[in-house]
Amino acid sequence: MKSKDYLGSTLKRIEGKGYKAYKDIQGSYDFKEFQLYMDYVQGDPFASPSRLRVRVPQKRAQFPKSFFSSRVRRIALEDYLTREFGEAISRVAKRSRGTGMSGIIYIDNCGQEILERTSMVVTMEYVEARISLGLPAQGRRVLAKEAADMFFKEIPLMVKEAMLYENLDSERIRNHVEGNEDQEFLRQELLKRGLVCFVGDGSILPRKSGVIDLPMDRETATPFSSPRELQVEVDLPNVGRVKGMGIPAGITLIVGGGYHGKSTLLRAVERGVYNHIPGDGRERVVALEDAVKIRAEDKRRVEKVNISPFINNLPFLKDTVGFSTEEASGSTSQAANIMESLEMGARLFLLDEDTSATNFMIRDVRMQSLVSRDKEPITPFIDKVKLLKKDLDVSTIMVLGGSGDYFDVADRVIMMDQYQARDVTSKAREITEQYRTERIEEGGGEFGQIIHRIPLKKGLDPTRKGKTKISARGLYSLQFGRQEIDLSLVEQLVQASQTRAIGDIMLFCGHLIDGKKTLREIIEITLQQIEIQGLDLLSPYRGQHPGEYALPRKYEIAAAFNRLRTFHAF
Repeated sequence: MKSKDYLGSTLKRIEGKGYKAYKDIQGSYDFKEFQLYMDYVQGDPFASPSRLRVRVPQKRAQFPKSFFSSRVRRIALEDYLTREFGEAISRVAKRSRGTGMSGIIYIDNCGQEILERTSMVVTMEYVEARISLGLPAQGRRVLAKEAADMFFKEIPLMVKEAMLYENLDSERIRNHVEGNEDQEFLRQELLKRGLVCFVGDGSILPRKSGVIDLPMDRETATPFSSPRELQVEVDLPNVGRVKGMGIPAGITLIVGGGYHGKSTLLRAVERGVYNHIPGDGRERVVALEDAVKIRAEDKRRVEKVNISPFINNLPFLKDTVGFSTEEASGSTSQAANIMESLEMGARLFLLDEDTSATNFMIRDVRMQSLVSRDKEPITPFIDKVKLLKKDLDVSTIMVLGGSGDYFDVADRVIMMDQYQARDVTSKAREITEQYRTERIEEGGGEFGQIIHRIPLKKGLDPTRKGKTKISARGLYSLQFGRQEIDLSLVEQLVQASQTRAIGDIMLFCGHLIDGKKTLREIIEITLQQIEIQGLDLLSPYRGQHPGEYALPRKYEIAAAFNRLRTFHAF
């Protein structure tokens, strides 16, 4: 390891030279308070930024062991420090200072969720930040003085402000770590109590807007209050007893007038598969980790999926046991989304009438009278939802505003009235007795078979022009070789770093494809290895800055495979 003075002298030597002269600074340097590892030096000011790691020994950082004594706590601490380092960058770093990416300093951006990331590493020996840096240039000439300011003034100040325990708010760290632990405890408690989700009293469910995930101002928002019939109490390890609405396993409808909070509640539950930061408003909203949002997705590709529990007898004798299409309809796409999620082990489905195919959800008595059963290939969801629970122990929560026929199959009905939840199950049952639909059930005696597909290597080519090309283009688009995977309707993706990780997980999974393992087995084996070795496992840069990854769920990984237009399985 070289001294920081050596870095300084090298920068002076390359002042004004061609940009590739920056390659001379690659290596590791001792700054006494921390070590700097220059893992990758960009070759052009317009190229991807340089990658470096800043490592502070624990003897200097001095974070209490209790803050990272378990995996759940460590993830929360690393998440917190990533946010602190990002704030330090915004305070300390100057903006553009040259050509292209010159002068930027960047660490992975965090949202409202607490995720396992590669941006920060906390161990018993050290704390390490992984950051990106645009080495400054004028045209394609080295600006050494500006680079020296970044290395010798700005980065040391960021380290001081964001990586030393003595300079951080210990109470905020504790709240972040313990909050994450409490949410994880609460999620595990759901299964023990036969619940599928919990919404804590006082939660702020509405967001600032449809495109801003921050909570609505408390002065404007209506805090959530649980109906007496569904109220449960849970003793959490850190904050103690909390109260809220516990939705039991089974079939639950969320009803109410427009703009009264139905979809807002469902979206909060949908995001409840993740833990949230203090102050988000949803820190006490948790769902089973195997909860999956289901919707129609016109024109998506489907590969060898058994949709026969829902769709049979298509024209021209088209196979629905191993159904494939380049452009699915609303109903076939929704059926495929359900069957693919069951294939991966889903335990709870979340549906919103507004984003579902109408003919997939319901066939009322009048339509049954007009179009006979033998002329209709679709078995509507209303006739399979009870069988899902009975045969597969899969629960469902649905937002409905226009189909009271679902009262016949519901275990409970929650009405949202001016953002307040009311249990109206008894009233709904009275209505079903008073207004009988007389529709004929069409679901049969059992749900149907789940077929676990075996993927093929064919079509999983990550190369473009002879080079591996995998990159996330924002949150919802993933380039895999020559293919662009559209994830815009995969609604439980929350960070572009998850999308980035999915691409490299797909590459990793490709090495496990042997014609015997199922898609689920391959993805779960990969996630097990990541749990043991960390997300760094995915990176081609072993022992270096791995790039910005955040851990995705197996359902979103499978969704990417299923939407890859060259994916093949049998």
